Amino acid sequence: MKKRIIFFDADGTLWYPKSTKYSKHPIWVWETHNQNVVKVREEFVLIPGVLKILKKLKKLKIKLVVLSTCPLPKKEANIRVKGNVSHFNLEDFFDEIHGTRIHHESKGKYILRILKKYKIPKKYALMIGDSYRYDYKPARNRGVDALLIETDYSKIDPHAKKIKKTIKKLNEIFNYL
Repeated sequence: MKKRIIFFDADGTLWYPKSTKYSKHPIWVWETHNQNVVKVREEFVLIPGVLKILKKLKKLKIKLVVLSTCPLPKKEANIRVKGNVSHFNLEDFFDEIHGTRIHHESKGKYILRILKKYKIPKKYALMIGDSYRYDYKPARNRGVDALLIETDYSKIDPHAKKIKKTIKKLNEIFNYL
């Protein structure tokens, strides 16, 4: 087992909008409901197999971290993201949960900080997300391996089209550990 820590995006990676799944970027849910947390959470469902995958990863003793972009100030962003994770009863699977800033390199900075904290070299880390700009690119820019979940909305991103490390379903991550 090579990977010792996996960073997960949340919206579009652990859960997605039940009505549009991967056909439309999940940001539409937050925009449609004007950040109304209750209504937003009602729109999302866990991606099939997420619980089984997280259980297997924890059994393998891999550290799991949620890094989800949130447009709120740091404290409120962390509360929001932790609340989203708790809504799906996933909090016991994750070692850390963070709401990252909306600038593109924020996740990369968090990744490096967390790797340093746990004294884990970059080669043992993996970032998984549904956005080239907010998930894949920030990890790769920091020298960390990344996987992009193939979605209808990632197919229209010219940069995402060039990526070789993509997965169609979340359980394919086991091919990259």
